[in-house]
Amino acid sequence: MTKSAVIIGAGIVGAACARSLALAGLDVVIVDRATSVSGTTARGEGNLLVSDKAPGPELALALKASAGWPELVNEIAQELGEDFPSIEFEAKGGIVVATTEQGAAPLLAFAAAQRQAGVEAHELTVEEALELEPELNPALTAAVHYPQDAQVQPVIAAEALLASARKHGARVMQCTRILGPIMSDGALIGVVTDRGELRADAVVIAAGPWSGEVASTLGVDLPVRPRHGMVLVTSRMKQRVFHKVYDADYVGAVGSGDAALQTSSVVESTASGTVLIGSSRQQIGFDSRLRPDTLSELAAKAIRLFPFLTEQAIIRTYGGFRPFMPDHMPLVGADPRMPGLWHATGHEGAGIGLAPVTGDLIAA
Repeated sequence: MTKSAVIIGAGIVGAACARSLALAGLDVVIVDRATSVSGTTARGEGNLLVSDKAPGPELALALKASAGWPELVNEIAQELGEDFPSIEFEAKGGIVVATTEQGAAPLLAFAAAQRQAGVEAHELTVEEALELEPELNPALTAAVHYPQDAQVQPVIAAEALLASARKHGARVMQCTRILGPIMSDGALIGVVTDRGELRADAVVIAAGPWSGEVASTLGVDLPVRPRHGMVLVTSRMKQRVFHKVYDADYVGAVGSGDAALQTSSVVESTASGTVLIGSSRQQIGFDSRLRPDTLSELAAKAIRLFPFLTEQAIIRTYGGFRPFMPDHMPLVGADPRMPGLWHATGHEGAGIGLAPVTGDLIAA
């Protein structure tokens, strides 16, 4: 008899889980209370990073994901054909810089530890950094090149994974709310929705920052919290930024559990010719209001990296919520408290890059 799975959440992580499970032969239904790919995935930058992760389980996942993305891109292109838009995969690499004397030694030590874990991390002189990024402010104290960093257009990538999952039999139920669990002898055997019951051998919560709310509806506690972030988007221009470039402060912001506002400079071009400027992190619940003081801080820090940005107009800003876990580790696997319940959440800002390997882990 064919095994079945219900996946709650139709962002990129849920889409990747659906594709992997459908390829494994399961009968898959994806449920989202809104429309597909309309939450966190739609408000990200599409980063596929190894450069921001310290040695440990998440870096191991990121390295595996990094190695698999090119093959996945080719598979999806063959499955969906030329009529489906490109997911804009670009193996552009990243450059991390220190802009103070105090920041240089920690950056180089971090890179050295990553190299021991298998990351390609090449120390650069100022001259070498400027060869790779001619517009970069030369007043830097250290720089490291990460050729494994890459980028995709996150919405198109998620839609492509969903389209692939559908080709392999998965169904998507949009605008469908989870009302409660269906239990049998202490095990979860499905969910009650506002459109009826869905019974399954496995229920996978992949609802990003809303995963805690979904888990509570099903009867378990899950400490996933929303962490708000904002991004600036410039007007289109001839390409003047060629890698993902960020200040070493970004690594500290990613790894911090502080609820207060943290900002760091992250600058990168897109295929459409705009430049994305981030990043901020703040735990303020699901308050989605944009904050001008935060946006001003992001702009000022970006200008310190790339002075030419003073000439560019900001055409829009956007914000979103990352799924934050207190230990900074993605939560992937079976819930030992409730047989039949699985989790694929808590990736914070790494969900785009780690989605495919997360789906493979759930399928395995």
